[in-house]
Amino acid sequence: MGESDRYQDYKKTSKRRFTLGQPGNALFSLFAVNVGAFFLILLFHVFTLYAQQGQDNSSVSALHWFALPANLVTLSERPWTLLTFMFAQGGAINPVAVLFAMAASMLWLWTFAYILQDLSGNRYIFPVYIYGSLAGAVFFLIAANSLPHWAQQKNQLFLYSAQFGTMAIAIAVTTLSPAYKIFRNIGNGIPVWVLTILYIIISLVYTGVTSAASAAVVGAALAGYLFIYLLRKDKDISVWMHKFYNWCSNAFSPGKLSSQKQVKEKIFYNTGGRQPFNKTSNVTQQRIDEILDKINQNGYQFLTDEEKTILKRASEEDV
Repeated sequence: MGESDRYQDYKKTSKRRFTLGQPGNALFSLFAVNVGAFFLILLFHVFTLYAQQGQDNSSVSALHWFALPANLVTLSERPWTLLTFMFAQGGAINPVAVLFAMAASMLWLWTFAYILQDLSGNRYIFPVYIYGSLAGAVFFLIAANSLPHWAQQKNQLFLYSAQFGTMAIAIAVTTLSPAYKIFRNIGNGIPVWVLTILYIIISLVYTGVTSAASAAVVGAALAGYLFIYLLRKDKDISVWMHKFYNWCSNAFSPGKLSSQKQVKEKIFYNTGGRQPFNKTSNVTQQRIDEILDKINQNGYQFLTDEEKTILKRASEEDV
């Protein structure tokens, strides 16, 4: 039995229960932000209808306050849309169509982000999503303001949806491991690149091949590929995001940094009368939790030999 198999066995028998909201679960956090933004926009729309006594002339007017406008003048008046557009969902008049589009969007996001999490941990989910969305926005703005056909109607063009971040994740996953299999109970499984091609076709049909949003699809896909390409060249362009996140976390939680240092200074060794240089790691629940957190963040392959040994002992001793 390999070490990774022992880890899987330990996960099944561990007393530590997995919850969707556990700290460090980037997949659930991204999913929650999108769903939360959807209901926030829906609430904002209902409030708008109430304020205007039901005379609102468009069901997407509320969405336009969160969507990215193609008109650069409007964009300068709504700079927050550079961030909010990648989480904004909705736009259809029929409520059933809105809910269906939202459910489909989240299903695709969960599928590809889950695979990325399985391959590389939580570290790259948000960076790839954000880079892909921003690259899509750049391509959308360039296309909408430079090509005559779209430039004439740029006042009516808006970009929104998790589709572009999801596209970047899909391409990143396919570039990282094109042979990754899904639905393994069906024959020998379906390679992820087949699913990605299907998603590309659906995305282009949904946005319209001749629309400015199709340029955003291309930009997002290119961002996902370049992210993995640079990563293989030992250039991690997500480092600054993690540093910024840690800085914000420490700024709002001053005691967090000192507590982390105290944990790092703890010693988990028990000499038990043996020579000091022949130390044996003491398996504790706290130590196991720290190793599982590291796996969730970076993946099993980043564990040290000592940490793998601790997991092996934990599975054998049923800690």
